[in-house]
Amino acid sequence: MLDKDYDYKAINTNRKSGVIMHISSLPSKYGIGTFGKGAYEFCDFLKNAGFHYWQILPLGPTSYGDSPYQSFSSFAGNPYFIDLDILKDDGLLLEEEYINIDFGDNPLKVDYAKLYNNRYTVLKKAFERFKEFDKLNEFVEKHSDWVKDYALFIALKNHFNGASYDTWDEDIKNRKEDAIKKYSEELKNDIQFQYFMQYEFFKQYTNLKKYVNDKGIKIVGDIPIYCAGDSCDVWSDEKQFRLDLVGGCPPDSFSDGGQLWGNPTYDWEYMKKDKYKWWVNRIKKSLKLCDVLRIDHFRGFESYWAIPKGSVNASTGSWVKGPGMDLFNEVKKQLGDIDIIAEDLGYTTKEVVKFRTETGFPGMKVLEFAFDPNNESDFLPHNIERNWAVYCSTHDSDTLQGWIEWQKGTPTLDFARRYLNLTEEEGYAWGILRAAWSSVANIAITQIQDFFQLNNDYRMNIPSTLGNWTFRLDKKYLTKENAEKLYKFNKLYSRLNK
Repeated sequence: MLDKDYDYKAINTNRKSGVIMHISSLPSKYGIGTFGKGAYEFCDFLKNAGFHYWQILPLGPTSYGDSPYQSFSSFAGNPYFIDLDILKDDGLLLEEEYINIDFGDNPLKVDYAKLYNNRYTVLKKAFERFKEFDKLNEFVEKHSDWVKDYALFIALKNHFNGASYDTWDEDIKNRKEDAIKKYSEELKNDIQFQYFMQYEFFKQYTNLKKYVNDKGIKIVGDIPIYCAGDSCDVWSDEKQFRLDLVGGCPPDSFSDGGQLWGNPTYDWEYMKKDKYKWWVNRIKKSLKLCDVLRIDHFRGFESYWAIPKGSVNASTGSWVKGPGMDLFNEVKKQLGDIDIIAEDLGYTTKEVVKFRTETGFPGMKVLEFAFDPNNESDFLPHNIERNWAVYCSTHDSDTLQGWIEWQKGTPTLDFARRYLNLTEEEGYAWGILRAAWSSVANIAITQIQDFFQLNNDYRMNIPSTLGNWTFRLDKKYLTKENAEKLYKFNKLYSRLNK
């Protein structure tokens, strides 16, 4: 019998779950994950396992260091993700033209050097057979607000042997009209090739996203708050940026000099004059590629650490107020209600909490950061509320199993064991996964590695180091049996995507 005084409508029926798995990490025969067969099979696995969300990292073309968070463009796509078998099926490649090329001999690691040296040669062969120039020209005109500048920028980088744009000849560095005309003519073949790769990227990705959405799964995309200094974004529209200031984090107990990222900060006063057109456009275009958008370093919209360019570390910086709700009121006015996850980790103040709360966007709680034996953490499960996304781990952290192994014998892991009643019999990783999935948070997400107890040999990124972003998943884990196990796990905690 129902209790007439109990508010049954308040019971949370909006419980969802997801997996972090970047495109580059998908199984593939050709050195890196693509928009091909491996992506469709992974989507099927997610559907059979009952997940709602597939979270990926930024999709832009990567630069030195191979980080998806340091891209040559906020709008372009990474050509490495173009699937070669699809190009073959479209009549643009012969299998013998790529089947025996060395794109990397380790199926569990991306070899970016081999990709850089060999992938574009194959894509150029596809371009040589390409005939649908009416469709290509239509694509270029549709995306003319960014693709023309981007194609010229990459062609210029190739022409200047990869040099940063601020070292180019003065006339083209400063975008003089005569120089733009001159190089556009001289480099027209490479420019057309860049158009072709973007056309194929968006064609293949659009087909994949439709398949994913038709399965009832939403893609959680990701954008960094800042643009790379050596990017088409900055070169094509310098007035949007403060080139005399770069972003970072202040010194703390983990880093005496703080973090010096080197990305130019925004000229928010200038942006305000046209109602933040650049940022509204960026969010709008990003949401065409995904259904939910995670924004990295979200606290930077409230206030950000600005460091004079040329500083040796971040200690010379200072806090500067960001646009705050003024920006997101404009975003809502122009785009309506949108789904955003605010990455609000790191140094937090009352003002940052108030700002995120006012936006209404869910923030993030990471359980790996919760178990400080000396101080109560906001990340502990009993402090988590509904409007949060709870993560066991992220692409920037240890894998869950890696964290457990690293913390072995420490007060931190002992606290986690006692708090969560972790047991060797079940496995500590599963105990922590249960804590996330059983929490009241509307959203529970973790890395794919965590479900298979993969340690830090399979970690995606160690911040401020090189040699990252290479993780690839062995196809052997994507079995019917594992999907059934995760289906039951999602069902148990009312997070099942039926």
